[in-house]
Amino acid sequence: MRPTGTVSSAETPELPVPRGPLSAGVVEALRDGTPPAPHDDADPYGQDLQLALYCLYELHYRGFRGVEPEREWDPGLLALRRELELAFLTALRDDIPVGHDVEAELRGLLVETPDAWGATHHLRRDGRLWQLREYVTHRSLYHLKEADPQAWVIPRLSGAAKACFVTIEHDEYGAGRPERMHSHLFAVMMRALGVDDRYGAHLDVVPAETLAEVNLMSMCGLHRSLRGALLGQFATVELTSSPGSDRLVRAMRRLGCGPEATDFYAEHVEADAVHEQLVRRGVLGPLLTAEPELATDVVFGVRAAIHLAGRLEALLLERWARGESSLLAQARSGA
Repeated sequence: MRPTGTVSSAETPELPVPRGPLSAGVVEALRDGTPPAPHDDADPYGQDLQLALYCLYELHYRGFRGVEPEREWDPGLLALRRELELAFLTALRDDIPVGHDVEAELRGLLVETPDAWGATHHLRRDGRLWQLREYVTHRSLYHLKEADPQAWVIPRLSGAAKACFVTIEHDEYGAGRPERMHSHLFAVMMRALGVDDRYGAHLDVVPAETLAEVNLMSMCGLHRSLRGALLGQFATVELTSSPGSDRLVRAMRRLGCGPEATDFYAEHVEADAVHEQLVRRGVLGPLLTAEPELATDVVFGVRAAIHLAGRLEALLLERWARGESSLLAQARSGA
């Protein structure tokens, strides 16, 4: 019997424009059921593979307009997704040194050297409004579904670690108030900055570096074997978010943005300062006491998150230094 589920056009994005033969095969398979082509040694960090992988993961979120919901569990698509995941994961493991000391890794995240310089530093001191809008565009691929990739780890945890993790997620989802959900606050900020806030609206313009960060979260969230890595990624965000969020609030105020624009990052200055302690003591502490063998995976998650964030930061700063857009195909606008 054919499933009767439907895809709401109000909540789902359009399929993206392919960026190579791999993503073209995935888009075609999603559109008309054509069996996906095998993986052909695509660059694991490249535009083609990262877009193909993102599209396959999106089936587990809101899907795409015109794509039947049952395609989420299509055996051919799942097999291709696994092949692309292995290519991506292998590249990450090849590029990231192995570590075992979780506490030392977390302490390192809390130290910012005087010469530290990144996208939020630039936006705070010298950034222009069009660059701020671009930054928000990149971040929208995750923040419009904020906390969803991490939510998959909940049934993979137990005891105190699970209870504390759910407490953090409860905050991310607005503590029962839909108007305070972080994804909603981000959408409000986008509108205040004059950026399209529709879910998935910017998939065609963000580069592979942006997609890879979100793909890491989805990959680790969807695999029980990577639950430690997911918590390492999550800890990295929670431990480093507050200073960057504060810089972005200051950047927006310097550029004349109002409270609707600053509310999202102002919320993260306070919330993530609390979450930092919860994730270290309430989640990772009990987890590693019960499963000390996960320490290496937690460190891998931390380092993978930093590695991919660094790739995107380098792209942004390089393009902006030349006065160029960091997006693939969007006219620069604003002052």
